[in-house]
Amino acid sequence: MFRGTFTALVTPFRNGSVDFTALGKLIEAQIAAGISGVVAVGTTGESPTLTHDERETVIRTAVEIAKGRCAVLAGTGSYSTRDAIDATQRAGKLGADGALIVAPYYNKPSQEGLFRHFRAIAESTSLPITLYNIPGRCSVDVGADTVVRLTETCRNIVSIKEASGSVERVSELRGRLPDEFTILSGDDSLTLPFMVVGAVGVVSVASNLFPAEVCSLVRAFESGEAKTAEKLHRQLFPLFKALFIEPNPVPVKTALGWRGAMSDEVRLPLCEMSETNQARLRKALDEFEHSR
Repeated sequence: MFRGTFTALVTPFRNGSVDFTALGKLIEAQIAAGISGVVAVGTTGESPTLTHDERETVIRTAVEIAKGRCAVLAGTGSYSTRDAIDATQRAGKLGADGALIVAPYYNKPSQEGLFRHFRAIAESTSLPITLYNIPGRCSVDVGADTVVRLTETCRNIVSIKEASGSVERVSELRGRLPDEFTILSGDDSLTLPFMVVGAVGVVSVASNLFPAEVCSLVRAFESGEAKTAEKLHRQLFPLFKALFIEPNPVPVKTALGWRGAMSDEVRLPLCEMSETNQARLRKALDEFEHSR
C-alpha cells in the first residue's frame, strides 16, 4: 500500500511554538515535488518534545493541507501500548491515511511483548499500519519472525519502515512476507541498496530539503533505470551522510534555516550544531549543488 518517497517532516518552531505557517509551506513544497506522502510527528518531527495538543494539531494541519494530494502518515508510537492506542485512534479521527508506529523504546520488551503491543494497536483501529524498526534508537529489534506473525494475524499491518541498517534483513523480510506488504528504507543512504533487494521506497529526512531529487532516485529504480538511480545515489550520498553528523533533525533544520524556509530552532535536549559541523554541512550542500 505505502510505496515511493515519504518525507519525515520536521516540525518548524519559532520562539518556542510550532510555526504552522512554515509547516504549511514545507508540505506544499513536498506535494509540488511529487512526494508520495508525508510523516507527521515522527522522530524527525521531534515528537518526544511535542505536547499531545501540538501533535494532534500538526497531524490535523498536515491532513488539511494535503487534501488527499499525498498520503499522511501519523507517528503514533509510544513505549506505552495504551498511549499508542489512544494516539492511533485520534490520528484516525483526524483523517490520517495511516499510522507509523515505532517499536517501544526504553522498556525493551521481548519479541512476545512486541507482538502483543503491535497486535493490540492494530486491533484498536482500522487505519493501515506501518511498523517502524529502528534498534539504534529503541534498543530493541523487531525480529523477522515477529513481523511475519504480525502480518499473519493483523490484516491492517501493511508495511514496515526498516531502519536496522541491514540489507540482509530486508532480503529476509521480502522473501518471507506477502508481495503486497511493502518495505520502506528508514535510512536515506540505504534507499538504493534496500530497493535492490526488495524495498519499494524510503521515509526520507533529506527530502525535506530536496524532495524532487529523492523522488527521482526512487522512481528511476522502480522504472528499471538502474544506472540513473545509481548516479543520483552517488550525487546524494555525501549529503545523506552530512545530514546525520549530529542528531537528526538538527542538521536538516539548520540547512532549512539557511535556505530561509523556517527557523533552525530545535527543542531541548537537542541544540544547535557546532561551528565545525556547520562548516561540514555547508561543504556537503555546496558540493551537491555543484554536482547537479
